[in-house]
Amino acid sequence: QVQVVESGGGLVQPGGSLSISCATSGRIFSIRQMDWYRQAPGNQRELVAVVTEGGSTNYADSVRGRFTISRDNAKNTVYLQMNSLKPEDTAVYYCKATIRTSPVSMALSVYWGQGTQVTVSS
Repeated sequence: QVQVVESGGGLVQPGGSLSISCATSGRIFSIRQMDWYRQAPGNQRELVAVVTEGGSTNYADSVRGRFTISRDNAKNTVYLQMNSLKPEDTAVYYCKATIRTSPVSMALSVYWGQGTQVTVSS
């Protein structure tokens, strides 16, 4: 079993910064990729940022230059540093982990966290 837990959300003023984190635990052999998604009320869930096992990153155009994704492989944790926040960044942020759970199988499994609320408002 694998657990994915986000933390660090909250209320921040426009132009402010916030960092959220996602910790994974349980039956983990290796983590292939970790992603941050977000979903605002009435909207579809959208991909925000990606970091691969090798450290490559990619971002949605709407956050590129403002958000930074990073991972600590020793802690099986991924972070999202969000700067210059805008009201349109308000959403529930979800972490997705693509994990190889066994050393004898190449099969990958996907796990989601429960989400953390980020609200940008004055």
